[in-house]
Amino acid sequence: MTDLSGQLLDFDYSLVLPEIIAVLFAMIVVGADAFKVQLKLPSQIALALTIVGIVCALVSSLTIGLNHDGNFAGLIILDSFTTFFRVLFYGVTLTIVLGSHEYISKYVSHIGEFYGLLILATLGAVLMASAGELLTAYLGIELLSFSLYIAVSLTKGDLRSNEASLKYVLLGGVASASLLYGLSLLYGVSGSTDYSEIAAALSGSVSDLEPTLLLGLVMIIVGLGFKASAVPFHMWTPDAYEGAPIPVTAYLSATSKAATVAILLRWFGGPLLPIAGDWQMIFSALAVATMVVGNLVALQQTNIKRLLAYSSIGQMGYMLMAVVAVGSGYVDIATSGVLVHLAGYIITNILVFVGVTHFFNNEESEEISAFKGLAQTSPYLALLITAGLFSLAGMPLLVGFFTKFILFQAIVSAGHLGLVVVAVVASTVSLYYYLMVIRQMYLYEPEDSSKKLSVTTSGYLTTLVLFIAMVVLGLWGAPLYAVADTAATSLF
Repeated sequence: MTDLSGQLLDFDYSLVLPEIIAVLFAMIVVGADAFKVQLKLPSQIALALTIVGIVCALVSSLTIGLNHDGNFAGLIILDSFTTFFRVLFYGVTLTIVLGSHEYISKYVSHIGEFYGLLILATLGAVLMASAGELLTAYLGIELLSFSLYIAVSLTKGDLRSNEASLKYVLLGGVASASLLYGLSLLYGVSGSTDYSEIAAALSGSVSDLEPTLLLGLVMIIVGLGFKASAVPFHMWTPDAYEGAPIPVTAYLSATSKAATVAILLRWFGGPLLPIAGDWQMIFSALAVATMVVGNLVALQQTNIKRLLAYSSIGQMGYMLMAVVAVGSGYVDIATSGVLVHLAGYIITNILVFVGVTHFFNNEESEEISAFKGLAQTSPYLALLITAGLFSLAGMPLLVGFFTKFILFQAIVSAGHLGLVVVAVVASTVSLYYYLMVIRQMYLYEPEDSSKKLSVTTSGYLTTLVLFIAMVVLGLWGAPLYAVADTAATSLF
């Protein structure tokens, strides 16, 4: 079959096998959980099927990524960049499910639907990273968004969860409308939704359509700014993080952010790169505002989930600097740097969230003051959370230091020393509010010193793997950089 231009379309369904597996297992999980009584299935059938489905999708992603290269009908691009994010997204989902399934069983309503939504959200994130044209990417954004709108509201008996979901869906609808309008204007200027054809059109003379193009560009940045929690489009983030079930908060801070970074790199390092002069200063301003506001407002937080929400906003500011560097023509090193930092951030952040999840399973509190004396009641959890927070701050010997160093070095190489100065100051500020949590754990006595907090076997295994990865990659990050560099090279 050919497209309108006569180009032969490749409908090799093996290229999208991981996504086919994800869709099938999402339906199977929901159906099995709905009819488990009638079919006399085990109570944990939804969990078991979710793990099997994600593992199958992850293994097929690695297998296909190592042996194939091309595209599916011009809609989905299969390259090392896609494989990097496929493995990252499915790996994050698997880790969250394994590390938090006790919490999910106890505090989340409609468990089958919850797991199905997580799988579909992951599918949407993969489409965002792998899309080869605008409409496929937009469908991925909406699949991710709508799945998370519902997942945020599924905490049992917590009115904050419903409030968070309402705020998220209302503001998300406005952002999606802005994004779609911007994409329609971009299509009107370029005459195509295909990335390569858009790049070719914008490389030519578009002076007659400059106002339309600029308006579309602004609307696109507004829409993606919401997804990225970039200041000033971040106001939904702390409420959504606080009200959502903790595993969903972890998912929002990891996969949702990573998917947005992927689509920013695809769009602004590809079809929109010829007009970098029109958007580079906008991203510079967004990066500075996001780093400054995220880290300063975090100083005032008393709830651990809200603190981590503003921490993730600050981290997104660091990653937005890479988009600025891409606009300066330093595409490879900026992309490599941000992919390295993204991977390190996700490993660290998931470790902290799994630790917080197991703390909540015992104490049923999200207040920072509740962590008082944790070093005595659970030395293991205190160590994990402390190491994770230090890594987020960028302390040496942990992966956070290595990845920030690589990212900041790439930004300096691109000639944006001022941005890096702001980022270093913001990182220094972040150390203070991370130390507020650590102080509670180590410098205060617990209210009940005889109480010992428990961690499940799956919790131990998950956190131990993440902790080892965080330390090993901090000391020897060359393999991670090599993988990120390969992904960046394939993209450009």
